[in-house]
Amino acid sequence: MPLHPLVEEWDSELTSSDPLRFPGYREALDRALERARASDPESSCAESVRTGRCRVGPVQGTPTSTGSDYALIEGCFDVLGGSMGAVHGERVVRAYRRATEERLPVVVLTATGGARMQEGMVSLVQMARTVSAAQAHASGGLLSVAVYRAPTTGGVYASYGSIADIRAAQPGATLGFAGPRVVEQTLGTPPPPGSHTAESAYAAGLLDALVPAAEQAAWVEACLGLRASPLPPRPPGAGDPRDARSDRGSMPSTPAWGEVLRARASGRPSGVDHAARLCSSWVELRGPDPIVRAGVASVAGRRAVVVAHDRHVGSGRPGPAAYRLAQRAIALAGRLGLPLLTLVDTPGAEPGPEAESAGIALEISRTLAAMAELPTVSVAVCVGEGGSGGALALAHADRLLMLDHAVFSVIAPEGAAAILARDVRRAPELAQHLRLTARDQLELGIADAVVAEDDSALSRAVGAALSDARPGDRGRRVDAVTARGLR
Repeated sequence: MPLHPLVEEWDSELTSSDPLRFPGYREALDRALERARASDPESSCAESVRTGRCRVGPVQGTPTSTGSDYALIEGCFDVLGGSMGAVHGERVVRAYRRATEERLPVVVLTATGGARMQEGMVSLVQMARTVSAAQAHASGGLLSVAVYRAPTTGGVYASYGSIADIRAAQPGATLGFAGPRVVEQTLGTPPPPGSHTAESAYAAGLLDALVPAAEQAAWVEACLGLRASPLPPRPPGAGDPRDARSDRGSMPSTPAWGEVLRARASGRPSGVDHAARLCSSWVELRGPDPIVRAGVASVAGRRAVVVAHDRHVGSGRPGPAAYRLAQRAIALAGRLGLPLLTLVDTPGAEPGPEAESAGIALEISRTLAAMAELPTVSVAVCVGEGGSGGALALAHADRLLMLDHAVFSVIAPEGAAAILARDVRRAPELAQHLRLTARDQLELGIADAVVAEDDSALSRAVGAALSDARPGDRGRRVDAVTARGLR
C-alpha cells in the first residue's frame, strides 16, 4: 500500500500485448490480477507496478511543513512476483517523465522478483529505459527516494530501484541482484546465512537506513524535508578514551604544540558531534566507513548537505570508501542545488597497504575535484585537527572557518620531525615552525575566519558564511594564497 494518499493514478489503462505469445502467459497474468484484487479489493494494482501522485499533508509537530506532492512508483508483488515487463517499464518511464515535467520528487516502493521471463528481451530492455528516465529526472535537479520491501531482486533492483538518491529497506527483506534460489542453482551452492538481506546490504554501506513498515512514511517525509529528524548526539562515554598521540609528556612544549594537543584531546567534540548540534534535521547518507558521515540536513534554517568527520571512530583516518561517500554527498548537493557544509577533524587519510591498494590517493583526488566543481555554495569548518591532504579534501570550500583551538597542517608535527630532523621528539619545535594554529591560518589567508568555541557562535558563523559565500570563492582564495607565496 502507498505510504500516503494516492490522489491520482497514472496510466492504469496500459496492458500487456503478450509480445512473445508465451504459452499460458495471458492466462497466468489474468489469474494473478484476479488474486491481487481478491486479496485487496481497494488496491488499484492492474499490473506489477502502479504509479501516480501522492499527497503528504502538513506534518504535525513541524511548524514549517505545509505538505507536498510526490510521484509514486509502487511495486505489486502479488502480480507475477512484481516482475517487470513492457507495461511495468512503460509506467515507470512515464512516471519519471511526468515527475520531471511537474518538478516532483519520486518515491519508489519496490517488491519484485526481477524481469518478466514471459516477455523475454522486451522485458529486459526496460532496465535501460527506466534508468534513462530516472537519470533524466535526476539531471533536472530532483530528488528520488527508494524503500525496498520484501523481496527486491533482479532487474528492478539493478535498474531504477538502485539509482535513487536516498535508499532504505524494510528489515528482513530479501535483497540482491540475484535471489538466493538463483544463486544456488547458478553456483551449485547456497549463499551463506545472512547474505542477500537488507541487513547485509546495510552493513556493506549499500543502504542509508533500515526502516520498519510502521516508520516508512515518517522516514520518507524526512527525506522530502517535510519532517524534522535530528541527528542523535553521541551516547555518553562513546568517544575515544585515548588522548591521541598526546602521551609524549617528555617532549618540551611550545604554544603551537599545546594547540595540537588541545585539538586532539579525547573529550573534544568531533565533526559529527558538531553536526548534531548544528543540524535541526538529518537524513543519513550511509557508507561502509563510519569515520565520515553524511546527511541531507537542515542547517541555519535552510536545507543543505552535510559531511562530517568522526575522529572518535577507530584511527580517525578515512579510507577510500569514506571519500567515495563524500563524493556522493557532494554530487547530490550540486545536483539538488543545495549548499554543502563540511566539518573537518582528522589526523589524515588512512595510509596503510589496504587503503593504498584500494586507491586512497585517487579517492582524495576525486574528492578534491568534486569540491572544486561543486556548482553551489560550500562552507568548511575545521573543528579539531586538519591533517594534510586527507583533511584538505573536505576543506576546499568557498569559506573555510576554524574553531579557535583547531589546527591545520601540511603534515603532523611528528611526521615533519621524523622527515626533517629524524627525531620525533622535536615535534613541538616543528609545530611552531609549521604555523598550524587557527590564527596562523587566518594570517596566511588559508582560513576566512576564526570562530569562538561556542555552539551559538559557530551556528551564527556557519549561517553567515552560507549566506555570504559565492560558488568559486574556493578557487579565488587559494589562488590569492599562492600569489602571496611567490616572489
